[in-house]
Amino acid sequence: MAPRPSLGLRARLLSAFALLSVVTAAAAAGAIYVAARNDILQRAQDAAVQATKSQLEGLFPLRSAEPGPDELRGIANKMTEGNVRAMAIYRGAYSTGDPAPADPAPADPPGGSPGLRRQGGNTPVVDPEMLPLSLRREVAGGNVAWQRVVVWQGAPYLLIGAPLLIAEPDGTARMSGIEVYVLHSLQPEQQSIDGLATSAWLTGGAALTFAVILALLATRGVLRPVRELGRAARLLGEGELRTRIAVTGSDELADVARTFNNTAAELERHVEQLRQMEADARRFVADVSHELRTPLAALAAVADVLDEEAAHLPEPAGRAARLVSQETLNLTGLVNDLIEISRFDSGVAALALNEVDVAELVRATLRSRGWSESVETELPAGVTARLDPRRVDVILANLVGNALRHGEPPVSVRLAADPYWVTLEVRDNGPGLDEAVLPRVFDRFYKASAARARSEGSGLGLAIALENARLHRGDLTVSNVPDGGARFTLRLPRDLDGGPE
Repeated sequence: MAPRPSLGLRARLLSAFALLSVVTAAAAAGAIYVAARNDILQRAQDAAVQATKSQLEGLFPLRSAEPGPDELRGIANKMTEGNVRAMAIYRGAYSTGDPAPADPAPADPPGGSPGLRRQGGNTPVVDPEMLPLSLRREVAGGNVAWQRVVVWQGAPYLLIGAPLLIAEPDGTARMSGIEVYVLHSLQPEQQSIDGLATSAWLTGGAALTFAVILALLATRGVLRPVRELGRAARLLGEGELRTRIAVTGSDELADVARTFNNTAAELERHVEQLRQMEADARRFVADVSHELRTPLAALAAVADVLDEEAAHLPEPAGRAARLVSQETLNLTGLVNDLIEISRFDSGVAALALNEVDVAELVRATLRSRGWSESVETELPAGVTARLDPRRVDVILANLVGNALRHGEPPVSVRLAADPYWVTLEVRDNGPGLDEAVLPRVFDRFYKASAARARSEGSGLGLAIALENARLHRGDLTVSNVPDGGARFTLRLPRDLDGGPE
């Protein structure tokens, strides 16, 4: 499953700062807005209620305990002033106050509330249909009550209701049955509240901008050492063990930089020790191999004599002579392989290039080792390349010999070519190689079967073949054939001085 894409560190930091700013600004502005709104509306409401009560006190004494339409209109007119509208109700009859004559009287707006009438100015005129039942019940019970309503074009209004009382000679008061309702506009207060909301939005936008600027500055300070750490880690992974990071400050990032430097120094020390140990081991192998060549040459001469005389010796002595001869040959081959590997390790291996007929080179390799009858070939004529014949002979000898020893017949060698590459394929028809063995076939001293670890070969043949292929700037690969057998494929450039590499 592919990893889910994620935002970079810069984007995450910017998002976090922006989110924090938005949440903080919204919470602070919202709290201030709600508190200011409630305070503004409460003060406006208290002032309107107090003004209404004062106006009601100016209506006494009433001219009639049972007022008609004219008296109701007079009461409503006394309560009506400016943007305040009033209505007086008595036993189902009602009358509204007339606005000042100077007020214009535009047509009723579309979408007004049911039962709502406009009469002069911008303040609607109250009528019984717009009065909430709960408010009327409170007023009918002898209480002064008020309710905040929205009655016209989305504008808020405060509706205040109060009963008119009649004072008796004994000082008691009784209900007159007259109810007065006053409609106060809260439009100025709403404008103040809208101004607060606009200020809150502007404050939030400014806070967001400031937070983004801070986030950019913060991310620059945080990401610079992080990028430096990433660059140093990349160089360290590429083998630049002397890579270090400049440590500045004493914060957590500085601690990380110090830890990286200490780790890199320790890694450099260990790698240097390992390289020195590896160089010592290779030098030791090369020295021992060269020192063994002289006594081995003498042993080989003696082994040849023993091999010739083995047939004339008694059986135990003859068998011992043949064993000494065979083991001398094996030891000589191992020493030669070790010397060859040491040349590759020290970088002194070189190519002696010649223009050769590749098909004839393959035939010569098979003929010199007596494999011509055992190996099938498919070698088109006319394929030439600039190669080192000796090293290609070593590669082919190792591949074919390995197929003959560990595979099953028929073993085949096929040649193919294009304008830039020569390809040689060596295949057998055995059971193939175990999947666990394939990645390690070209490892030094590795043998697929532990049972033949002592008796067959040095375990360096395929490693030497691979090194020779690489020396030619080619490659050597192995795979299992679907219908059985192992297949080694050698690709070599036809001309090391030209063509693609």
